[in-house]
Amino acid sequence: MELIQQLTQGLGVDESQAKGGAGLIFQMAKEQLGKGDFAQVANALPGISNLIGEAPAGGKGIAGAIGGLAGMMGEDSGGGQLANMAALATGFSQLGLNPNMATKFIPIILSFTQNQGGEGIKDILAGVLQ
Repeated sequence: MELIQQLTQGLGVDESQAKGGAGLIFQMAKEQLGKGDFAQVANALPGISNLIGEAPAGGKGIAGAIGGLAGMMGEDSGGGQLANMAALATGFSQLGLNPNMATKFIPIILSFTQNQGGEGIKDILAGVLQ
């Protein structure tokens, strides 16, 4: 998949780390987006389900659990974004990557999404990733 090549070449990660990291990000997006919005993203990016399957097992559902705690803090406080980044950091650590790498994956994923699905699909995804 072209996205995996962009991640491995651009960030110096191996293929399994690229797949796992992208999978974590798409898993988080799936948990945060409504079914209709995620379906649009998935239709524009064939193979997204396979990438979600590559996410570390411990990373799945973490965004939801942490998101619930952050929700108690209130969205206005930025708790949602904090929860998303905390969940990604945990998953990236499980992949043997520095948790800060999540912030380097996101621009590449958004650029790829824009190239594949257009500005509207990128904006849907960016709404939960930025």
